[in-house]
Amino acid sequence: QVQLAESGGGLVQAGGSLRLSCAASRSIRSGNTMRWHRQAPGKQREWVALITSGGNTNYAESVKGRFTISKDNGKNTVYLQMNSLKPEDTAVYYCNAEFFDNPATRYWGQGTQVTVSS
Repeated sequence: QVQLAESGGGLVQAGGSLRLSCAASRSIRSGNTMRWHRQAPGKQREWVALITSGGNTNYAESVKGRFTISKDNGKNTVYLQMNSLKPEDTAVYYCNAEFFDNPATRYWGQGTQVTVSS
């Protein structure tokens, strides 16, 4: 079992920034993809960003150019830098880890609340 611990959420005004962290209890140096998802009240959970073991990244169109995903293999931690925040970014943000074991396994963190006020 892999534990993912998110932190860094909070209340921020529109236009502000936050950095989320996701610390994994297992090495993320290879053989995995790490993702951030979010779920706003009354809406389905949606994918936000991903980073592969090799450092390749991809983003949802709604956050492209504002959010940056990165990782520190030495700390087994993934980050989501969120700039130019908008009220519509308000959601619970979840970290997700997919390890390419046999079979592949996926884990979720408990989530961290991000609230952007207008």
